[in-house]
Amino acid sequence: MAYTVYMTHRKGSAVVVRDVHKAFGPTRVLTGVSLEIPRGTVYALLGPNGAGKTTLVHILSTLVPADRGSVTVAGADVATERHLVRQRISLTGQFATVDEVLTGRENLRLMAALLGVPRRDRPGLVEQMLTRFDLTESADRPARTYSGGQRRRLDLAISLLRTPEVLILDEPTTGLDTRSRQQVWRFVRELAEQGVTVLLTTQYLEEADALADRIGVLHHGRIVAEGTPAELKARVGDERVALVDAAGVVVAERVTDGTPAGVARALAELDAVAADRTDLNVDVRRPTLDDVFLALTGETGPEGVGHPTPTGLVRSAS
Repeated sequence: MAYTVYMTHRKGSAVVVRDVHKAFGPTRVLTGVSLEIPRGTVYALLGPNGAGKTTLVHILSTLVPADRGSVTVAGADVATERHLVRQRISLTGQFATVDEVLTGRENLRLMAALLGVPRRDRPGLVEQMLTRFDLTESADRPARTYSGGQRRRLDLAISLLRTPEVLILDEPTTGLDTRSRQQVWRFVRELAEQGVTVLLTTQYLEEADALADRIGVLHHGRIVAEGTPAELKARVGDERVALVDAAGVVVAERVTDGTPAGVARALAELDAVAADRTDLNVDVRRPTLDDVFLALTGETGPEGVGHPTPTGLVRSAS
């Protein structure tokens, strides 16, 4: 059984942020952020590069102070009860922070000792984490020989040597291949099922859609929209039936309510538009998080298939 800390089991929210401001010199990074995360849920914080996601994570984890506003994490104030916050959270950043010289097993043993895991419990816990994160075969190799996916999994294993009340994941799957990313997703779902509150920052829209109970969109230092993935998509508009050419470019589209009759009407209208063209195909499109970001931020980036993707945000590779 994994070594755990006792949950406080207080009802309500695990994270409460109220009107938080932060500037670095003349640069205002956060300009009145407010959000609340219920216990035992996954909350995804999304936004373009430079939106302030990592700054907010650093405030929540007591690494930097807010200029104004209040923050409580796992029932403790980040300004006046930093030691309690640090006992109740675990933070995994964008890059693996393992010791390159030590083996995977040695990294876990060292951190278990530093975290105060009882000596008698350490061997079993280390083996459990190696198995859980698919690191058994590479356990006795130096971490410098690990692939990106292995290093990320080792970093997560270290972060979860004790079960936190709040797990903060700052872009945990950046640079990982599809298989490694899906493994991380599975771990996040398991933790949420166990009652751990997860705050996830990510640039992968598919990741937020797959994992989050609620999503907050951070733009220009503020939360500009918040809701479930379905609620955010509903704000963009209804289902559409589109005609696309061989290059995937939308030639024409019609809004539909998604019913058979509504789709039939849309197809009839598009049939007249298509005329004698034989290079067009029908595509039924539902609003995506890509559409949400484009609508909320007004930013576009590299061209996707049929529509652009907001700057600093990417779809996961399939």
